[in-house]
Formats: sequence, structure tokens, C-alpha cells
Amino acid sequence: MSNILQERLAKKSYLLADGATGTNFFKMGLQTGEPPELWNTDHPDRVAANYRSFIEAGSDIILTNSFGGNRFRLQLHNNQDRIGELNEAAARIAREVANETNPDVLVAGSMGPTGEILAPVGVVTVEEVADAFREQAEALVRGGADILWIETISSKEELQAALMGASHAGVPIVCTMSFDTNGRTMMGLCPADVAKLIDELNIAPTACGSNCGVGPAETVLSIINLKNALGDSPVLVVAKGNCGIPYYDNGKIEYDGTPELMAQYARFAHAAGANIIGGCCGTTPEHLRAMKKALDEQVEEHKPTLDEVVAKLGEVSTGARAQYSGNLEVSAGSASGAAKRTSRRNKE
Repeated sequence: MSNILQERLAKKSYLLADGATGTNFFKMGLQTGEPPELWNTDHPDRVAANYRSFIEAGSDIILTNSFGGNRFRLQLHNNQDRIGELNEAAARIAREVANETNPDVLVAGSMGPTGEILAPVGVVTVEEVADAFREQAEALVRGGADILWIETISSKEELQAALMGASHAGVPIVCTMSFDTNGRTMMGLCPADVAKLIDELNIAPTACGSNCGVGPAETVLSIINLKNALGDSPVLVVAKGNCGIPYYDNGKIEYDGTPELMAQYARFAHAAGANIIGGCCGTTPEHLRAMKKALDEQVEEHKPTLDEVVAKLGEVSTGARAQYSGNLEVSAGSASGAAKRTSRRNKE
């Protein structure tokens, strides 16, 4: 299997991934609780417009509108019989827009969590979830995805299942975790745990990293901690942090990140060791243009310190601070109650 990400990075120091899907869809008319994946057939023009906006802003990689496109998520809306149709459409529209706008852009098949609690804590088995990821992965590749992008994962069991399923599609795999609970995922994994797990798995991703989470400061620190844990591993590192911190404004979720803040985040993420950098919830094409400009003019030559991250991007959790200092015991937050959550929020 060719490694198209490695090939592209041999020619430039970074690859720019895209920004948010849900956040921008809400501005186009998506209603709260409406599955964005249905827009692949109901409003393909709007889906195409979002893809195009990020390509024109400078993205090297665009993620498909398929974050919740697995059978577990789609059955919540009685659309579990449309897995192939919706995922193929998501990738096909992306590939068509890329071919029209910039054929060098890579299409990444987005695969979010199932929302299930896996055994031994839950009742759904790793094998069942792996089959769901296989089904989605194969549909995305049929539609034209160049790579698969597993994102916002919290547990080691689901990461294992996702990699098992995605590996059937025969394309490079990216996986990112959401470190959103005191420097850890909802199910208690810190960046060092993820590095160790990837080293132990039979199926290694081409790239791994951090997405979503609390804000850009926490994302950069998670990248520093992950890169330290990976050591000289050949696995590429991905940063795709939220656009600042979310807040409510007139009943809507907004994000306080400015283009200037996201530009600084991109510089720090790259200096910290991230090869692939993008934005998650709240990130618009305007933010992405600022990030691309900052990366093209990259001046940081040293890994940012904790004090620099806090001074320029904002405060970070005590857990992430402790990991930065090498004290994993202090940073070990309680995962109790996490198993009670039966679904992840829609990606914004």
C-alpha cells in the first residue's frame, strides 16, 4: 500500500487539513438534531460548497461529511439501511469538487465514534464495532476517498475496532483522539497511553493525533505530550483543534477563536511536531486562510514551552500540565461516569 501522506510530506513540511463541518452547515440551515450526513443526498450543493470553501482557503486535505455515517449513529435516525449510499455520496462529492478546484487535494473519509460503550464495560463487542467501521470505510473508498480519517475517539477498544475495520479498505489511515477531560479522553486515555497503544497494535495508523477537545492551547499541549511519547516512531502527528472555546450566544454555540489565534495555534502545533494541521469545531475558511499564511511564513524553530502556549493561546488543564512535567499519576483523572455516556455529541 502506497503512503500518499508520506509522499506529500516529502515535498513540503506540513499538510493543511480543513476546518469544521457542522459549524458551517448550521450557517447554511442545518437544524439541531438533524444528521448532517443526510445532506449528502438532500443538499449536495451545500456539501459541495463547504468542501470548495476550504479548498479555496488552502486545504491540502478535506474531510468528508460522514462523521456520523456508521450504522450505530445512523440507526438513531432510522437510516441504517443507507450506509453505503450516504458515505459514497460524501466521498464522491468531495472528489468531484477537488477535481474541479485542485486535483492534488486529498479526500479523507471521516469516521467518527459509534456512540456505543464497548465491552467489557458495555455490551457491544469490538468485533461488532469493527464490522461497522469496515462497512463505512469500504463505502467511503468506493466513493473516492484517498485516505480514512478516524476522529474524536475516546477509548482504546473503539480505537482498536476502528483500525481493524478501516484496514479492510486498503488505504492509509489517520486516527485522532479527543483529549477533552483534564488532559485525557473521556475514557481516561492520555497522549502517552495512545502512543503506547499504537505501538502495541497489529494495525498501525499512518498518522495519529488530537482533534476537537477543549481549545487550541490544550490541543498544542497534547501534541507536545504525544510527540514526546512517540519518540522516534515513524507515525505522523496530527493536530486538529477547536477554534477557541465554545460559548452560548442567543441560543447558539459560538467559538471565540480569531484568525490570529488560530494562526498562532498552527505555528505552535507545527513547531511541536505536527505534520498535518487543521481546525475542528468553529473553524471557518477565514481561520484556515490565516493558518495557511502562518505556516507558509513559519518562524518558530523551537518546540513551544508550556509558558509560551499559555501566554499566547490560553490556559490549559492541570492534567495536561502534569503530563508535560512527566507526572502521569497526578494527571490521572477519574474516568468514573464516562461509561454512563452512551453517545458522543454531533461534531460541530
